[in-house]
Amino acid sequence: MLKKNIKALLATTAFSSLAALLAGCGSTPLPPDTGCGVPGGLCAPAAPSASPPLGEPGYTPLPPLEPARTSPVELPPSRDARPLAAQAMPAAGTRIALLLPLQSGSLREPAEAVRAGFMAGYERDRSGITVDVIPTGDSAQATLDAYAMAAARHDIVVGPLARPAVAALATSGAVSKPTIALNHPQIDGPLPRQMLVVGLSLEDEARQVADWAAAEQPGGRALILTGRTAWQQRLAGAFTARWSQLGLNNSVVELPSADGYVDGNALAELRARMQNDPPQLVFAALDAVQLRQVRSAIGTSLPTYGTASVNPGRDPGMSTPELAGVRILDLPWTVQPDHPLVASYPRWDGATGGFDMQRLYALGIDAYRIARELALRPDGTFELDGVTGRLSVDMNLGNGSGAPSFRRVETGTVYRDGGTFDAADVRR
Repeated sequence: MLKKNIKALLATTAFSSLAALLAGCGSTPLPPDTGCGVPGGLCAPAAPSASPPLGEPGYTPLPPLEPARTSPVELPPSRDARPLAAQAMPAAGTRIALLLPLQSGSLREPAEAVRAGFMAGYERDRSGITVDVIPTGDSAQATLDAYAMAAARHDIVVGPLARPAVAALATSGAVSKPTIALNHPQIDGPLPRQMLVVGLSLEDEARQVADWAAAEQPGGRALILTGRTAWQQRLAGAFTARWSQLGLNNSVVELPSADGYVDGNALAELRARMQNDPPQLVFAALDAVQLRQVRSAIGTSLPTYGTASVNPGRDPGMSTPELAGVRILDLPWTVQPDHPLVASYPRWDGATGGFDMQRLYALGIDAYRIARELALRPDGTFELDGVTGRLSVDMNLGNGSGAPSFRRVETGTVYRDGGTFDAADVRR
């Protein structure tokens, strides 16, 4: 029930059990080749930069703002080669407000995951910054009230998290300070000039996978497999649109399922279709369980691509030979845990949501790092190797968009049976 509530209320990212958590708007093109040979791959360690509405029964007034109190976290020393005193520091007294629906029964767990990640980033690199965590409920009015109070007392606001709350803020005319929104609002018209949207995005992932697949299978015809849920349709739609933009051909097959299992007759029809008219590659807008069924039915020889939704995890005790060789685009946090930058932050075991909550935790880490960089360069541009991907931020309103721009490129890997990932060899 909790996961269903999260899917409905957050409607966000490219992981299957949160389905549409943090869905994006608009196309985000890939940057030039990073030299890693992997979409979004981390080439080298990066220097750390890291309620009911008012008037309704049960409403609890927000507490007075106080500096956040955290438990000490043991972290490795900075990987920046310069002495700490020589590193760039925000102006002393920079205040950041973290606005999250911690008073919401439905959204408390994902909000707590983001909060934990944000504070892990803060503990790692807190010089010159004070963070205040401001809890809200899940109503738009409660969020707007909390934002007004936060903006009056802080230099930067991070949040909201829920998509409706971000949309309400974006259209309210109340954005008066640099604001880092954690979800993608669905609104008509441009975003406020000081709002930067950094949420995870199903559509962005699908577009990046399309570019990756096109580089590996030039001129190939893609078979797009999808289900009937909203997040699957969005993934398939974004991949199809990008594939067509690249001038490539595709066909789409919708596979009905019940209780997470693909209909057997549909699998038989799919197998017959592919024997008569084989594609050059498959894009799976499915979850890991469904993709295992599909590959058991049609074989594992065709190059198969997917987003984080098909990532079965890193459990070495779970054998998944059907998924061996599948190309998966996901966050460095989940597929590169041994990378020095990723490993420099503590893992989080505060919830039972698996990869879903781990991805939100990683989003919190990068949200802090972006906020810290904004404190240093409020009107500039910068790039970060983040735990959610390679991040590019442009706060220069002369970029022609009328609003800050953000781009995330995630990591391409090849899944191996037993829960390991190999870096994909991609040349763009």
